[in-house]
Amino acid sequence: MSIKILEKKILADVLGSKIVQIKVPAKDVAAYAKAGQFIVLMVAEEGERIPLTIAGVDKDKTAITIIFQEAGLTTRLLGKLEPGDSLYALAGPLGHPTEIGENEDVFIIGGGVGIAEIYPVACAFKAKGNRVTTILGARTKELLILEEELKKVSDNFYITTDDGTYGQKGFVTDVLKNLLAAKKPCNLVYAVGPIPMMRKVSETTKPFSVKTLVSLNALMVDATGMCGCCRVSVGGKTRFSCVDGPEFDAHEVDWDELIKRNKIYCDKEQHICKLSFK
Repeated sequence: MSIKILEKKILADVLGSKIVQIKVPAKDVAAYAKAGQFIVLMVAEEGERIPLTIAGVDKDKTAITIIFQEAGLTTRLLGKLEPGDSLYALAGPLGHPTEIGENEDVFIIGGGVGIAEIYPVACAFKAKGNRVTTILGARTKELLILEEELKKVSDNFYITTDDGTYGQKGFVTDVLKNLLAAKKPCNLVYAVGPIPMMRKVSETTKPFSVKTLVSLNALMVDATGMCGCCRVSVGGKTRFSCVDGPEFDAHEVDWDELIKRNKIYCDKEQHICKLSFK
């Protein structure tokens, strides 16, 4: 059964790098979805399955919001769809939800489109009475998303941009290191973004012995643990980000392996995109 897009909004568009928000009906998913979980979807019957974080659930729990950046072939095809157009398939919620404690000091860090993934997590932590410090990072001001939404659920709020066009010039880890060095209370650091950013967050928090979780965007195919495509090494053991994650202890992730595996099909993806969008 096809799933018709209800709403669409372009959150950012810089030099063809679009970040898009869509709302789709998904009553069964919305009824059970929790912060940190994701869905997989197919744009067309002959297409691939891609994982996307559930960025929000509407009040009556009949629809979900998804935010994605047009990068590879499938996300670019998804970005071409308009309200009234249909997805071929959608399944979820998948993965383990974020474990939400109470009355703690939590630093939540989002980089790029990873900001969409931290939003429901930040809301969940705040709803449980935690003190939330949010640090957002983007390449440039125009690519920053969900600023106002995250401000509302944050006790402390920081923005960094690589080029200095907004907030503090630099990286999220610059702010993070300064806060930890100043001995600001912190029970947990939760980070989502590009793999190099998450790795740097892990390296920054390790000397301070602060528990750090990352949501890994490993390559994924069936999202059931059967294909083995999303395997990652955590604490010297093989884990699958679809069924064991997507969140893992950042200090135990084999980052070198993850980076190599995520680049394995880059040249093929770029070649297919060039052929498909000529």
